[in-house]
Amino acid sequence: MREQPELVLVAVDEPMAVAWDGLVAGRPWVRVCRGSVTDLEVAAVVSPANSFGWMRGGIDGVYARWLPGIEDRVRAAIAAEAGGELPVGETVLVPTGATAPAWLISAPTMRRPGERLHRSGRAAGSAARAVLLRWRDGVLPDGRPVRDVLDSIALPGLGTGVGGLSPAVCARRVAEALDEVLG
Repeated sequence: MREQPELVLVAVDEPMAVAWDGLVAGRPWVRVCRGSVTDLEVAAVVSPANSFGWMRGGIDGVYARWLPGIEDRVRAAIAAEAGGELPVGETVLVPTGATAPAWLISAPTMRRPGERLHRSGRAAGSAARAVLLRWRDGVLPDGRPVRDVLDSIALPGLGTGVGGLSPAVCARRVAEALDEVLG
């Protein structure tokens, strides 16, 4: 367990890395990883999926190949907790079946697979806020606070792949969520 929680902003390309770099100043518990989320040892990864939990493209496709059965677990959690459709701005937290990451936070940035996000990035901001609120205030089924179990979370660019959002807008919306939720 880490002494201080850590948020790892993951960038597979330089434009996203540069956008993330601007969020680190003044936040010693935030760092940027240039590379694949699959190379990290973190407690949880964030999936910027769609509201139905289909994990076929982008980073979700990577997760589905890397963490066998994860799509089924996400879809089951969405069915149980949200009636089959998880709105943008909400999350589900599911065990991955792996040691690291042990958890996946599904935080939709779009309702249906393949949708393009509005250039304002509101959906990315809503997803980031939901992830941070889950981290700060969530409770696991066994009653333990999420913040006590998830000492590190890897966050990819929200909506910057399939969703077409610019890295700069994504980073700005995530920074706003950080300031709002974790001050």
